[in-house]
Amino acid sequence: MKYTVEIAGRSVEVEVDGDCVSVGGRTYSAALSPLAGSPLRLLRCGARTTAIFASYDEQGWTLQHQGRTHVVLVEDERTRQIRELTGQDGPGRSGGVVHAPMPGLVLRVDVEVGQAVEPDSGIVVLEAMKMENEIRAGARGIVRAVRVGPGDAVEKGSVLVELGES
Repeated sequence: MKYTVEIAGRSVEVEVDGDCVSVGGRTYSAALSPLAGSPLRLLRCGARTTAIFASYDEQGWTLQHQGRTHVVLVEDERTRQIRELTGQDGPGRSGGVVHAPMPGLVLRVDVEVGQAVEPDSGIVVLEAMKMENEIRAGARGIVRAVRVGPGDAVEKGSVLVELGES
């Protein structure tokens, strides 16, 4: 199955055939599987495995890995062709929800309601395991709600900030 994947304003064609994934003319052995009872997914690419926080809403997939948030839009070939033939706009390109990728303590909130943010802008700084982790926006948007403040303890998956379309 062929897909168009958009991340950080860049579109990439991806073809998935079982455990073989082709991206940009290169083929990889890869698999994505849920971790039971959590919003985490295990991504295996070759011999390397990593955990990724993944959630889906009307904006697309929100992926968080190593303190970075990415909004990823995935559209299969058939849906893309139908959208192009009917002249419909693609899926949302801004907004979304920023979740805590790990449990921790909020040290700092770097945004306020009404503020415009760009992809990769710093949103919140969490302390987890004695390390500071800057949580960044995965998409352009306007801050609609800030759900945490300095000193708040958060669980993995907690909503930190809600972004609306810009």
